[in-house]
Amino acid sequence: MPYPYTQFNFLLEIDGLVAAGFTEVSGITMESDVIEYREGNNVTHVRKLPGLSKYGNITLKRGFTDSTELADWRKSVTDGQTQRKDGAIILMNEAGEPALRWEFTSAFPAKLEGATLNATANEVAMETVELAVESVVQV
Repeated sequence: MPYPYTQFNFLLEIDGLVAAGFTEVSGITMESDVIEYREGNNVTHVRKLPGLSKYGNITLKRGFTDSTELADWRKSVTDGQTQRKDGAIILMNEAGEPALRWEFTSAFPAKLEGATLNATANEVAMETVELAVESVVQV
């Protein structure tokens, strides 16, 4: 019986380039609305049909650096020049080989959150970006 994959070994690609330094990825969700339909000759049961598909926003976290790539990408949205990008989240196996892959399309940064600063703490300052995506598929 195969062992489950560990969650700490992953890569993020955006527009075919590996984006390093992200410590957490969450929000990889895919769902469909359910449409309930009653046929005229069936008075006691409801049929369920798939409706619109929806994809959750993907949240990425990483330590702050002097890189301005995320801030510049977010600024393109606020300036009305939104740059949409495709990408993938790749979960690696113990040998460092790709095991699972989720591909997303037409992403843009819907939210960029700066660090929580605390003079008494000694943790890394983290930034969070939330990507709005049009689709996600596991391949």
